[in-house]
Amino acid sequence: MQLKKNIILGKINIIIFTILFVNSTSSNTFSENRDIEEIFAEINILDKVSSKSSNIKIEIGKETIFQNLEINILKCHNSKFDDDPEVTAYMQVKDLTSKNKNQVFIFNDWTFASSPSIRPFDHPVYDIWLKKCFS
Repeated sequence: MQLKKNIILGKINIIIFTILFVNSTSSNTFSENRDIEEIFAEINILDKVSSKSSNIKIEIGKETIFQNLEINILKCHNSKFDDDPEVTAYMQVKDLTSKNKNQVFIFNDWTFASSPSIRPFDHPVYDIWLKKCFS
């Protein structure tokens, strides 16, 4: 009877050891390929009426008001691929002049610096493009 208890305990110890070993080696191996989250994002805003362009630096997670827009970037990171990293950000934009209380955000999605037309920001007065993320 005692022999069976030791075999079961040994199998459990081996399983726990392998799980811990695989997790520790895989996190070190793949850490170089993970996206790096940054602290600030830089966006370019074009006022279509006046044809003026503005570059704005926004702290991630802080709401920023520009003219009639409230902009909040929740995540921003640069991927580490080859020579041309992809810059992506999760952005929420509210129109402060909108009277429609059912529509909270006029834009609430991921945006890409290399191709802003994938998820276009559609507003009659403003265009917003992500430029870069940095610390």
